[in-house]
Amino acid sequence: MELSSILRPQAVKVLSAVSSKKRLFQHIGDLAEVVYGISSAIAVDALLEREALGPTGVGHGVALPHARVHGLDDVIGTFVLLEKPIEFDSVDRQPVDIAFGLFAPEDAGVDHLKALALVSRTLRDSERCAKLRANSSPTTLYALLTEGRPEKAA
Repeated sequence: MELSSILRPQAVKVLSAVSSKKRLFQHIGDLAEVVYGISSAIAVDALLEREALGPTGVGHGVALPHARVHGLDDVIGTFVLLEKPIEFDSVDRQPVDIAFGLFAPEDAGVDHLKALALVSRTLRDSERCAKLRANSSPTTLYALLTEGRPEKAA
């Protein structure tokens, strides 16, 4: 699985004014609706429901909000770069400025976990995140996210 198989170029956006986690989820839901045709309201509700189980802020300014959504056929993703970080209740208590929204079919099983692991590995790379934060072009951000990277030995 590669990021280009779950993330479309049109699903990458830079936002200048987001005031809260709920507003961020609304933007992610709207983006998912425009690009993938899923209901924004359903997407946002699913993200909020999942977030109630525990924050999806993984640290270092990165959040991976994700949820299972009825009616999806494939795992899909959205990427949002925030010009101003927001409070997110992350594990390290740091504000978030990078958010990768992931939606999976209700019965996705292992595909959802594989996609989540792939996104997590990609955004754990501090060099890649620095490059993402230094760019404001969605086209460039998509290229940085999907560029091939040799796997490092464990």
